[in-house]
Amino acid sequence: MPQVIRRKSVIKFIQSFRCALRGIAQFIRSERQAKIHLAAAVTVVATGYWLELSPVEWILIAFCIGFVFTAEAFNTAIESLADAVHPDRHPLVAKAKDVAAGAVLIAAATAVVVGSIVFIPKLLP
Repeated sequence: MPQVIRRKSVIKFIQSFRCALRGIAQFIRSERQAKIHLAAAVTVVATGYWLELSPVEWILIAFCIGFVFTAEAFNTAIESLADAVHPDRHPLVAKAKDVAAGAVLIAAATAVVVGSIVFIPKLLP
C-alpha cells in the first residue's frame, strides 16, 4: 500500500507542474505586458552575457526578472478573478486591481534600479 500512495503522490506532483506550466504559457500568450517583460528579460540577459556579468550580478538580475514576472502574473490572476467574481464596476474590485498593478510597478522600478546599478558602471568608460 505505501508504494501505491507514493505513486499517487508523484502523479499529483507531476500534474501540478503541468498545471503551472500551462498557466505560465497562458500568461505569456495572452498578456501584452508579459510579452513586454519577456522581451525586456531577453534583452537584459543578452546584454549581461555580452558584458560578462559576475555570478553575483547574475543572481541579482535573475531575481529581478523573476520578481517582475511573479508580480505581473499575480496581477493578471487578481484581475481575472476579480472580473469573474464581479464583472461590473465596483470600488473594491477597482482598488484590488489598482493595488495589484501598483505591485507590478514597484517590482519593475526595483528591477530598473538594480539593473542600473549593475549595468551603468560596465557601460560607462
